[in-house]
Amino acid sequence: MLKNRRFEDEDSGFGIRHLQVFFLFSALSMGFAMRVNLSVAVVAMAEFPEYKWSEKIKSLVLSSFFWGYVITQIPAGPLARRFGGKVTILTGSSICSVLTILTPLCAKLGGWQLLCTVRLLEGLCQGFLFPSCHTVLSAWVPPKERATLGNFTYAGNQFGIIVMLATSGLLISMGGWPSVFYASGAVGCIWSIIYYIWGASSPADSKSISAEERTLIELGQAGERNDSSEQPSHHQITPWMRFFRSPAVLALIVVQSAYAYGFWTLLTQIPSYMKYILGKDIKANALLSALPSAAMLTLCFIFAWLSKLMQKKDSISLSFNRKFFNSIGTFGPMCLLIALGYVPQDKDTLSVVLITLTVGLISASHVGFLINHIDLTPNYAGIIMGICNCVANCMSLAAPLLVGVIVTDQHNPHQWRMVFFVAAGIYLVGNGVFLIFGRTNVQPWNDPSAEQQKPGADTTEQLESQTQNK
Repeated sequence: MLKNRRFEDEDSGFGIRHLQVFFLFSALSMGFAMRVNLSVAVVAMAEFPEYKWSEKIKSLVLSSFFWGYVITQIPAGPLARRFGGKVTILTGSSICSVLTILTPLCAKLGGWQLLCTVRLLEGLCQGFLFPSCHTVLSAWVPPKERATLGNFTYAGNQFGIIVMLATSGLLISMGGWPSVFYASGAVGCIWSIIYYIWGASSPADSKSISAEERTLIELGQAGERNDSSEQPSHHQITPWMRFFRSPAVLALIVVQSAYAYGFWTLLTQIPSYMKYILGKDIKANALLSALPSAAMLTLCFIFAWLSKLMQKKDSISLSFNRKFFNSIGTFGPMCLLIALGYVPQDKDTLSVVLITLTVGLISASHVGFLINHIDLTPNYAGIIMGICNCVANCMSLAAPLLVGVIVTDQHNPHQWRMVFFVAAGIYLVGNGVFLIFGRTNVQPWNDPSAEQQKPGADTTEQLESQTQNK
């Protein structure tokens, strides 16, 4: 026992678990690159007569991905738990990569209608990413490394966007707009082959993990469960109703929805605000386009490092750690959004700084709510993520629609100020609910089989007490 405790406290260096996390980082990087590649290419496509689509058609084509993306969020979690996160990630990513390569051909043969269909199918495939990544992380990452490695995994989102924005101009100049799809799809296919060979859903499925590293992971997870019981069977009935009756899960749904609304309001509407209010075309400037994502990528590693330092302090609880950084990631952008609405129109540099800081601070939530699903239930983390992400993406789809209702005159700064106030209010409510109802302890329904044993023990104690009283 002393040997196990000593081993648990040692720095194990780079291991197979880090390789698996890098695979997840790469999967999300490619996923987001393939998600935004059409947004980049559609500008170059407009130079050709057959692709001179109206703004309404462009919006329909760009949104078709997300309609498919929402559909597979909830079934993705149970499927990843049943067949393994590697299987669902690999299936979704490989099919999406092939569809991406076929995108130029489909656009040529079937116009925007077939392109919408292809993008919807890509969305269906990528809907497996987040729930499956959570499932794999819960199996591979010890609790003490959850903030660091989980944050690194989801940094792939911004990394993929930055790479696509940085390379798209060069790709288009060398091979035309189809090269954007060929390059991102080809990288995805190569990654799929590598992941098929070296990826694993869990330490038990890995052929290359050492016995020492597997012990390290199992010790950490057993300590979190406070017992030596094994994880419940994949065939065990999922406690769906317990999820929706749990205040901690409901708080996660609310805070993740608030995060999605605020983030996609910034991502989709800030370029219009900069153009029509400040007279600065952020889309035409590659540096300005990538700057917020670069800030988010940089700060997410800084916040992860600070979270790890705080976690080493016995006086700081995990609950405080999660809620502290989540508050930075929501209350910070909330205040900056309000300030942005009052920036004079001639202070465009200040506006760019505020926008960059707003997006950058959002990354603090990556060590807040974004990995809290695994804190609550390592066994069902992927399913909970799917539920939360489904509702959150509905909110992200609603964001531009609500902005369209508020902003009837894009040159009216008062209407844009209202947009920022609404986003700030949603941030306030979302994090407020998380602060009150959010939890970090493993929930009783994480292992229904173990929970079922407790009532029996209580009943025995009650019978013994009644016998003594008689």
